[in-house]
Amino acid sequence: MSDAATASVLALNAGSSSLKFGLFAVDADACRRVLSGTAAFEGTWVVRDDGGQDIGGDSAPGNEAGGAVAAIKRVLESRGLPKPDAIGHRIVHGGRGHRDHVVIDESVIRQLQDAIVLAPLHAPASIELLQATGANFPHVPQVACLDTAFHRTMPDVARTLPIPASLRDRGVERYGFHGLSCESIVRQLGAPLPPRLVIAHLGHGASVTAVADGRSIDTSMGLTPSGGVMMSTRTGDIDPGLLLYAARELDGDLSALETLLDRQSGLLGVSGSSDDMRELHSAAASSADARLAIAMFCYSVRKQVGAMAAVLGGLDLLVFTGGIGENDPLVRADICAGLDALGLASGDAPSRISVLPSQEDAQIARHAWDLVFATGDATRVACPSLSD
Repeated sequence: MSDAATASVLALNAGSSSLKFGLFAVDADACRRVLSGTAAFEGTWVVRDDGGQDIGGDSAPGNEAGGAVAAIKRVLESRGLPKPDAIGHRIVHGGRGHRDHVVIDESVIRQLQDAIVLAPLHAPASIELLQATGANFPHVPQVACLDTAFHRTMPDVARTLPIPASLRDRGVERYGFHGLSCESIVRQLGAPLPPRLVIAHLGHGASVTAVADGRSIDTSMGLTPSGGVMMSTRTGDIDPGLLLYAARELDGDLSALETLLDRQSGLLGVSGSSDDMRELHSAAASSADARLAIAMFCYSVRKQVGAMAAVLGGLDLLVFTGGIGENDPLVRADICAGLDALGLASGDAPSRISVLPSQEDAQIARHAWDLVFATGDATRVACPSLSD
């Protein structure tokens, strides 16, 4: 470890086309960011110091996970920063086998591979990243930090899907996602927490979660991250009959159906031009389709906020987070404008609405430190399959 009390923890947050990372100095009382950045697999490379200033990178990360991790390693070495004592990964879906954060070994890897089908946009990149990290940082303990873990407190009435027991017995249920983001919001709010909290994580993926006294009791996403509100390229919840119709129209090609639902729909599908909310705002003056896409997104989120308030029996605080939630006041205003019955469009609304940054990377670092060091597992190392 870096010293007797503090560990250097590398947090890795893999998406389908990029990798966010942060190096943190972590102990029992604090989690301080030392370095952060984003490596897009097509070559874009951003590195920031502990003050958030762009310091660049020594070379492009390449077009895959191995190149990105190697570039991160070079940056740490060039700045004289310590090799990580532990590495934490955001894992979107741990499947039925893992519902809490866990130190990675061969058994965990096998179960994460089995869960790829439940998160096809995210899981393949995460598995590739685990292999690359093991090769670049051999014998450094790695931890899987699950986006589903926060939602394991959901009651049966919210968790159970209305399907036959033959499927339920195989783990087909509502898992919920963006859990690390929700955890970070709860941590930032601190005590005393508002007893009836709704968190709207709005980014490329989007979800709305009901939090009662700090515990998730319902959330908009379901078995996979494709469900819930309308998103950048994902449909969110739709008539299941549409799936049958589309499958027939696509001659039963499930790969094409998956592409349609996850990559060609949402804001992109409605606007016909972009999945980026900023671009749609620019186009809205001249494009009816762009205006409709924005309106549908806000309408979809507004409905879910109302639904979660009903689950909670009222609403004490609505928190917006995520790229859109944090940075788009027009979208926030449109969502809240239809929530007059909850008091969110009245004069005292600012006291019941908050905008907070999603601090997933810091949560990853805290969980990695806790599992590897606070629980006495510091001697556990990456299994051979991760470093070969």
